[in-house]
Amino acid sequence: MKRILLAGVSLAAIGLIDGARAADYSLVTKAPAGCDPYKNYSCLDAYLGDDVASRFLNYYRLEWGHDGAPQDPKAPAGRRADWPATPQSTPPMPFTEWPYGGSTNLGVTRPNSVDSPLMTAIANTPLGQAMSDAHIQLYGWVDVGGNLSSNSVKPGGNAPAAYSYTPNTVQLDQAVLYLERLPDTVQSDHIDWGFRVSAIYGENYRYTTAYGLFSNQLLKSNAVNGFDMPMIYGEVFIPQVMQGLNVRVGRFISIPDIEAQLAPNNYMYSHSMTYTFDNYTNTGVQATLAVNKNVILQFGVTVGTEAMPWHVGANIPNPFPNPVFPGTTMKKDPGAIPSFTGGIRLTSDSGNDNINIVADGINSGTWGYNNLQWYGFTYYHKFNDQWHLSFEAYELFQRNVLNITDPLGIVANNGFPFSPQQMPFNAPSLAVCSNPAVVTCTARAFAALAYLNYKFAPLDNLSFRGEFYDDEEGQRTGVKTRYLEFGIGLQHWFSPQIELRPEVSYYRSLDAPAFNGNSNAGIAPTKSFALIGSMDAIIHF
Repeated sequence: MKRILLAGVSLAAIGLIDGARAADYSLVTKAPAGCDPYKNYSCLDAYLGDDVASRFLNYYRLEWGHDGAPQDPKAPAGRRADWPATPQSTPPMPFTEWPYGGSTNLGVTRPNSVDSPLMTAIANTPLGQAMSDAHIQLYGWVDVGGNLSSNSVKPGGNAPAAYSYTPNTVQLDQAVLYLERLPDTVQSDHIDWGFRVSAIYGENYRYTTAYGLFSNQLLKSNAVNGFDMPMIYGEVFIPQVMQGLNVRVGRFISIPDIEAQLAPNNYMYSHSMTYTFDNYTNTGVQATLAVNKNVILQFGVTVGTEAMPWHVGANIPNPFPNPVFPGTTMKKDPGAIPSFTGGIRLTSDSGNDNINIVADGINSGTWGYNNLQWYGFTYYHKFNDQWHLSFEAYELFQRNVLNITDPLGIVANNGFPFSPQQMPFNAPSLAVCSNPAVVTCTARAFAALAYLNYKFAPLDNLSFRGEFYDDEEGQRTGVKTRYLEFGIGLQHWFSPQIELRPEVSYYRSLDAPAFNGNSNAGIAPTKSFALIGSMDAIIHF
């Protein structure tokens, strides 16, 4: 998918020179008179200049006001000729293909295809040329946002709404860097390979953290800003197997979902509760097979959800043996066990309809750090070039979750893996079991989410979000209640490199107060509603 960033402001726009002379200037250097790479691609290098700084800044200026990069007429086709049509465009959508995780998009991916000011800037340097020849790209973005909220508890009072965790503040959501090589999945004559190493820093790390990977920042210190690597994987694309087989190994985004952790992959700045309390990442092996142009199958073997391989079989002392954790030691993360993922993706010939049916992270389902047994689907429908609908529904659960009433004193005596001595902050919640006398129960959640999207200009989209979330035992959000949420957000792009996303969302917990609290600080929620207005800016490089 295409990335987004803040474009440079023209000298005419800020009043330093008049509009008639503006066309003869770039931000840092004079471009040849009459050179417009959108009309004559061959003059692109002359327009950008020679030194790295000039090329970097001039690229922002070049794309300002456009909905795409200049097109190289000699570039190979970006998708297979018989593949379903590209359903969306970026801008203004966060994707061009209907999303699915665990794989590079099959049949529509070419190497060196990311629109990156940084890679353009270094293209004529020895390093840039070497990276281009090897099909390796380095790029990223900075996402800064803020919110005004009816909540007041700081930090954390907006939860369970996300990602604006703290009310009435401005924050660094995420600064992200990708180093990657995209395999060529359009061609069908040779095996190709790829990889991605990602790094994220900012407030959003608290939503991507996997237990055992840089997790002390969140679980031991509850740091406001932190670091994570949500994707570290290698992959091999084998075109000779049916219409193409991609095998990915490492840590990767789980399948499926409308939304994703990385800011540019979402319609709106905030996230639905459906996504906030969902599976985020898996670590293991994920195979994705294109049976034909309409059918893609996925199968994976992982170590669970938000779990690390080195926690498989790892034990910690048990200070209070009990019927649930009977030994003198217990598993550090009972959810770090062999798990399976399976899915089928169906796309119409027109590309206007797509459904993904998935079971993710499936194992015995015992209560773990985030051992979610996920069964659900996503569905996308394009009505026309202006309107499309994205819908998601799922049920997830964990078994043997300790009852919040703690009838045997297991919690009080730290006889479980997620006690305060192990996780002082942000530990998995207990369950509000229907029977207060039982020791454990199965904690379930059901979610239904829809985005209705209206593209009213090449650089503008409106998203209407509605969702229902039922936290049946309160294990996901910390409160046993049903939720309704309605939001509207504008995505306005100044260029393919910068996007602003203002929005307003209203949340209602139907059965108990769920907002304006902080479980880490022992502050119980006091409000049954939240009204949050927010906005972020995404700047790509």
